Amino acid sequence: MKNFAYARAQDADTAVQLITQNQNAKFLSGGTNLVDLMRENIEQPDHLIDVTGLPLAQVEELPGGGVSIGALVRNSHLAANQIIRERYPVLSQAILMGASAQIRNMATTGGNLMQRTRCYYFYDTDARCNKREPGTGCDALEGFNRIHAILGASDDCIATHPSDMCVALAALDATVHVTGTGVERTIPIVEFHRLPEDTPQIDTNLQPDELITSVELPALPFARNSMYRKVRDRASYAFALVSVAAALEVEDGTIKNVRLALGGVAHKPWRATEAEKVLTGAKADEEIFKRAAAEELKAARGYKHNSFKIELAERTIVSVLKTLASEGGAR
Repeated sequence: MKNFAYARAQDADTAVQLITQNQNAKFLSGGTNLVDLMRENIEQPDHLIDVTGLPLAQVEELPGGGVSIGALVRNSHLAANQIIRERYPVLSQAILMGASAQIRNMATTGGNLMQRTRCYYFYDTDARCNKREPGTGCDALEGFNRIHAILGASDDCIATHPSDMCVALAALDATVHVTGTGVERTIPIVEFHRLPEDTPQIDTNLQPDELITSVELPALPFARNSMYRKVRDRASYAFALVSVAAALEVEDGTIKNVRLALGGVAHKPWRATEAEKVLTGAKADEEIFKRAAAEELKAARGYKHNSFKIELAERTIVSVLKTLASEGGAR
């Protein structure tokens, strides 16, 4: 690991000043991904700015019925929060299906948003990787690409985003609150992460001097009937081959409201807007679920080892929607 300077910020303004004043600096919260990347010499910051002392570790109800989640709320605390479990069960389930209990005890909401890919070639410094070293190529294209993207990929990168939590946030219309040099702004979660295109080294639309302060969930009463399903190679400690986060409201047999997002299939959590268009206002039955899934995966492209993901994603979408449409949303 490369030597680095360390500073501990006591408030958000100081944190932003420190990262602005120091080139090649990174914010440090839980460190479950960043420190791992530093040990592998993939991330080599000159400065670490510890933000764990900032007062951003609360889950708070908002006047309109939504919820604000501080950037430093630990994943385990968020998953166990009673408001989240009752109003947004998809989020609690997604977090509990990610990593191990020890990692969830350290990982934070903001840090989860900033996770980098777990692509084999990204972690292998002897491999060509445009995300790690722009312009060198992508060995995943012709290599072992079983876990890689089937949607939104480019000839420069077919890596996938690893987060479970972020897939649930995409389905819940979350917004990310950030603060920078003299400015605060909000970023819809579906616009926070980027597709690779020809700049796969840029994971998010966050500016270099911006700090995540909170994530806001809107009031979505029908999100009480929501769930997260993760298909993976083993039952624990594995990243998703395909995951589905969904919330569904059916009234008199007709789909009144639906939110749907996919994980394990793209460089970012994939909001399934094409499927939602097919579903909204339609009769809630297996035929329409299949049609919606097929429409969403129409643009999917498989590679040598991951073409199976297309059918797997379609089947998982249908299964989740059938479960939510059943009486009481029983699972």
